[in-house]
Amino acid sequence: MPYKEREIEKQYYTIGEVAAQFDVAPSLIRFWETEFEQLKPKKNKKGNRQYTPKDIETLRTVYHLVKERGYTIQGAREVMKNKSVQTKDKIEILESLEKVKAFLHGIKSQLNTKG
Repeated sequence: MPYKEREIEKQYYTIGEVAAQFDVAPSLIRFWETEFEQLKPKKNKKGNRQYTPKDIETLRTVYHLVKERGYTIQGAREVMKNKSVQTKDKIEILESLEKVKAFLHGIKSQLNTKG
């Protein structure tokens, strides 16, 4: 049986990497940690934050509510407490639709260049 290479996934991300993913300042992420009890990244011996993929999912939800939907911090905090699972599902659906949209735009542009 041939060797199949597996994709290596990181277990921990630095605050700089996470900030770059969301295109925000690291200080905003530190602020969100103080405002949302669900955000508790692990810290190493030096005190550097280490974000797990689960932490990043929580940050994605916070980002969506605050930056994309325009919620206040208090409003986003209440949504996270009451409807956390529903909100995550909606965000995943939106991300999937964005990928489909980009794919269809790519097909459209290819058809336009050939025709």
